[in-house]
Amino acid sequence: MSLAVFDIGGTAVKYGLWQKGAIKQKGKFPTPSSFTQLEETFAQTIKNFDTEVTGVAISSPGAVNVEKRRIDGISAVSYLHHRPIFAELEDYLKLPVTIENDANCAGICEMIQGAGKQVQQAVFLVIGTGVGGAIFIHNQLYKGAHLFGGEFGLMRNQNGKALSVNGTVRNTALRFSEKFGQNVDGLQLFDLKKEGNVDAEQAISEMYGSLVESLYNIQVSLDPEMVIIGGGVSARNEFINELRKRLYNNLAKDDIASIMPEIQACQYHNDANLIGAALNFETLKQ
Repeated sequence: MSLAVFDIGGTAVKYGLWQKGAIKQKGKFPTPSSFTQLEETFAQTIKNFDTEVTGVAISSPGAVNVEKRRIDGISAVSYLHHRPIFAELEDYLKLPVTIENDANCAGICEMIQGAGKQVQQAVFLVIGTGVGGAIFIHNQLYKGAHLFGGEFGLMRNQNGKALSVNGTVRNTALRFSEKFGQNVDGLQLFDLKKEGNVDAEQAISEMYGSLVESLYNIQVSLDPEMVIIGGGVSARNEFINELRKRLYNNLAKDDIASIMPEIQACQYHNDANLIGAALNFETLKQ
């Protein structure tokens, strides 16, 4: 089986060829401005692979309704939504197509062959421009009654704002820049903290606080064995260690430290969506 795999993002589409359990011939192109252009670029990309493709696996934003073969909800790529997209792509590409939500794809990758492969109950949080996620119960993806299972970024913190606002490095850096008149990104904000900047330390501490407040609520609601953290920030040992320490302390305050989950960084980082989309295709089409 050779699959063309696509990960649709708001600014770029990543792609690769899935063969023998690995992603090859990886690349990316700017996200097309229309669905017609997307179809055409998909077809050209498939044509450029050095082998015959037998299927197309897609990681997409939005609430992917596999049963009704469409993508509900909203995203930065508006033309993906509320159309018979599965059938349209299959008709145009003349290949079987699977589509799954991008965070779900990343979670599938990590649960099948990454950080979560030894556990049955896990949640996956992707911390990027916002916060996405996925829930796995008995090693099965749980999507919820309205396909909103794992939308952790919509959880409200005590300040009334969503976790996607409070809990990302990008938005923390933006708030810091606006408040102190400095134009810094996430990496620079961590550098300032390392240099002893008290304001940067406070900003990052508040971000951790929001994340752990939500992790506490997730833990006492779903009780997963493991929390897997994705997104670029997950590569920072400091980030993972701080979440572990703070969550343990919060649980201990209520005498429930015994339910502390493992907190692990994802293993596949930027390739997780592509790999998960391919594994999803294999599961559905086997």
